[in-house]
Amino acid sequence: MRVRMVTTVMALAAAVSLSGCATSEEWAEWKAHSTHFASDQHMGFSMRNNKDGSNLRVTRADMAAAPKENWWGKALTVSPTQIFQD
Repeated sequence: MRVRMVTTVMALAAAVSLSGCATSEEWAEWKAHSTHFASDQHMGFSMRNNKDGSNLRVTRADMAAAPKENWWGKALTVSPTQIFQD
């Protein structure tokens, strides 16, 4: 019984630790830059938007800063109706 419990706990711990791993493409992207975000504004944008691109909150300032600051990561496409004023 004790062996079964230890095995179950170890399997759950392994599943939890592996579920947060980045893909090889994400690792390559992160290794190509010296920091995780290009700027504070880039970090704010990334934190308020979902990784999968659903429920986007994009401002005109974000759109202006992205090319100027050379943001990296998954490019998100938005329609004009999804762009909010600052």
